Formats: sequence, structure tokens, C-alpha cells
Amino acid sequence: MVASADSIVPSHPPNSAPSTANADSADLAAFGYEPVLHRKLGRYASFAAGFSFVSILTTIFQFFGFGYSFGGPAFFWTWPIVFAGQFLVALNFAELAARYPISGCIYQWSRRLAGEVVGWFAGWMMIIAQIVTAAAAAIALQVVLPTIWSGFQMVGTDSALTSHDGAVNAVLLGSILLALTTLINVVGIDWMSRINSLGVTIEIVGVIAVIAVFFTHTDRGPGVVLHTDQAASGSYWAAFLVSGLMAAYVMVGFDSAGELSEETKNPRQVAPRTILTALAVSALGGGLILLGALMAAPSLSDGSLSSGGLAYVIEAKLDSPAGKVVLACVACAITVCTLAIQTAGSRLMFSMARDGRLPFSERLAAVHPRFGTPALPAVVIGVLGIGLLVLNLGNAAIFATLASVCIVTLYLAYLLVTVPLLVRRIKGWPAEDRTTESGAPLFGLGRYGIPINALAVIWGIAMAVNLAWPRPEVYTPTGGSWWMLWAAPLFVLVTIGAGVVVHRFVTPATPRESTGPLAQPA
Repeated sequence: MVASADSIVPSHPPNSAPSTANADSADLAAFGYEPVLHRKLGRYASFAAGFSFVSILTTIFQFFGFGYSFGGPAFFWTWPIVFAGQFLVALNFAELAARYPISGCIYQWSRRLAGEVVGWFAGWMMIIAQIVTAAAAAIALQVVLPTIWSGFQMVGTDSALTSHDGAVNAVLLGSILLALTTLINVVGIDWMSRINSLGVTIEIVGVIAVIAVFFTHTDRGPGVVLHTDQAASGSYWAAFLVSGLMAAYVMVGFDSAGELSEETKNPRQVAPRTILTALAVSALGGGLILLGALMAAPSLSDGSLSSGGLAYVIEAKLDSPAGKVVLACVACAITVCTLAIQTAGSRLMFSMARDGRLPFSERLAAVHPRFGTPALPAVVIGVLGIGLLVLNLGNAAIFATLASVCIVTLYLAYLLVTVPLLVRRIKGWPAEDRTTESGAPLFGLGRYGIPINALAVIWGIAMAVNLAWPRPEVYTPTGGSWWMLWAAPLFVLVTIGAGVVVHRFVTPATPRESTGPLAQPA
């Protein structure tokens, strides 16, 4: 029987006090799924999953130079703008996480809101985006490791990521990292959680250290963020829009707490909070890093800030050993970022396969009897990520190209949740605020749901168009073929086309779209 909009979590007999684990398992079973993953993540581990996916040390180190080279010091303002837009999306995701605490959240949310076909394409695009994002995150090691020790530059002598030698070496380092994160993902959620939580702790310490260094070694005041004289030539607003790619690339993946719902204790309460907290903490820390770097940079005009990014500022302000320790923290952040992305992607792939929605679903949905993990999805994502890097071997624009196409695809996958959700809200979703069996209220937006949701949709469409725009300075900075210039829209079209082919050959899922506590009729 389909649960109604007013259905609640199944109650327990009086005087029965089921453990949290048993209650969570019963909650999942009500959606029609057997609990097979190990539920071991607490609040901090759940927060760490989202924070490490966003990973401000990884992504700001990757793209600070890019953003500055286009927008100059005033590109700082892209950060609060993107945060405001993404927080609108996160608010909607938090409400869904409270009502559908299931692995593979983007897929699960979308198909419960809009039906099987839309949900399938949301999941498909998210899987592709996560594979590309994992590859893009892994090559960030090239920005850091050769700076720590020249021995990490195993190919040629030029470590700049935009050079041929740097791009080749980045593929080598990134492939090694993906092989390592694949192994960790296979051996169990315990190891993944411990390494991820440790890495996030190190990253938070690193963020605080970087902020402290910058703000105690300033060369100018905070008014620097109003300067537009160092921007790329031409219209400043055009350059400003391009520079926003950095912030757009950083502030995604906060939904990872939802991806790991089936491995999180009390996910209805924990996941919504950690989705919002991961994004908010990342925005605060990242904003302070950007401001501090602009105030502390030895020069704003000699080109070093564009080419060297944050590493240039740290090396200039810290003695060599201390600077290398901070850069080592960044390397740890890159490692756990890649690990978190691959973990989220493997859970999404597992969730879709469990419903019979992918080729080789039976194998992809299998959980390792000893480790309790969907091992094959982790291997598939790792192998495909390495293959994507090898395909781009020697491409000096690999960084910007991979980042742009993965972010466009991510934003489109998010839209396949926020657009159907807006339609459902207009029709009266949710019927009323609900509580869990313990009486705790579920996170909800109440009467603000429709305006917040509508703004999130407008924001998502605008950013997808901006990011996919075929700009030569992004996709072909040193020249290249027409298909490189149109990489983002072509990638989306190929992804959709491949999805149409794959979708025709997968077995229809057992209808679970409208079952489970707090579910509503499709």
C-alpha cells in the first residue's frame, strides 16, 4: 500500500525501547530496502563527509590563481554570492534528507518527486559528475606535492599544471591517489570514516593555520577586495563571471551527508544539520582564506599570485619548514576530498543498482560480506577516473576543462531535484510538518519553502549557463580544437545521449517511489 502524505514513522509498542540502530533499520525497511550497509557514522563523521567533499583547502588551492587571473582582488565577491545561492539549494536538500534518509540521495529524492525517468537521469548525471570530480580533485596534488619536495615532479621539470610536464605529472599523481582511495573504500566504512575524519581534522587545523598566517602577515587592508585593476582585459563583469568558476567548483558536494544516510546513525536528524553545517563552515573558512591571501600577498601585479596561487603566498610568508607543514595539510585535504567524492559516488551507484537501474546491477548492488561495502562501485569509479585522466594526458587545460564539465553536470543534477521539488511544493508538499517517533521535529522550511525553492531553481539555471559558456580563456587558453572550446555543453549532450541508450537496456525497478515513512504519493 502506498503511504500517504500524512504517514508517520511506524510506532513501537508501549514500553518497548528499540535501540537507535534498530529504529534506523526499521525506518529503512519501511522504504522497502533491507539494511545491508554498516551504520557506524556519527555526527562528526557525517559532517566530515560533506566538509571533505567541499574541501576548501583542496579546491581553493586548485583555483585561486584561476579566479584571481580573471577577476583580480574583487573576485572575492564571487564567494559570498555563490555561497548564498548554494545555501538555498542546501536548505531544500536538508528538508529532503530528513524525509528520505536513503543512500544515493540525488537519485532517490528526484525519482520520489518526479518519477522514475527523471530520477534515473538525475542519478546518471550525478554518477558521471562524481567520476569527473574525483579525477579533477585527484590531480590537485600537482599543485602541492612538487612544492613540498621536487622529487614528486617525476616527469620533466616544469611543475605548473598548465604546462605539458605538469599536466602529465598531475595525471600520474592523480592516478596513484585514486588507486589508494579505491582500496580504502573497498576495505570498509570504518577505515573510510577514520581516515576521512582524521583528514578533515587536519584540514580544519590547516585552514586555521593558513588564516592565522595570512592575517598576521598582511601587506594591505581589507579594502583590497574592491580593486578591479588587476582583472583580465575587457569587460570587468565578463571577467567577474568567469572568475566565479572557482567558488562554483568549491561549494558543491554538501549533499554527501545524504549519500551516506544508510551508514549514519539517526540520519533524519543528523544529515540535514551536517548538510547545512558543512557548507556554512566551508564558506566561512574559505572566505577568510581568500581575504587573508589578498591582504598578505607580496604583490598583486607581478603575475605570481595568478600563477602560484595560495602556495605562492604561503611560501612567501612562512619559513620553509613551517610552510611545508601547511602544504602537507593541503595534501591531506586533497586525499580525503578524493576519498569522500569516491565514497559518495559508490553509494549512489549502489543505490541505483539495488533498484536494477544500471547495467550489471546484481554485481554492483552486492555488498562485500566481510567489509560491508559496495566494493565494485568503488572500483568502477576509481578505474573510470584514472581512465579519464589518461585520456587527458598532456592536455595543459585539463584542470579547467575537467572542473568546468563536472560542475555543469553537478548543477544540472541538482536542478533535477530542485525543479521537481518546486512543482511538488506548489501542489502542497509537504502536507504538514512531521516528527520522528521520538517526537523530534523534522527539518522543514515551512511557508518559506516555495520562495526559497524558486530562488534555488533560478540560481541553478543561471550558474549552469554561466559555467557551460564556451569561453576560449577557460577551455582553450593555449589554443585547441573546437570541441575543446565546447567541452561543457558537448559533455552534457554526450552524457544525456549515453544515458538514453543505457536507460533503454536496464530492467525497470520494483516500484518503491512512494513507499516508506513520510513518503507522499507520486
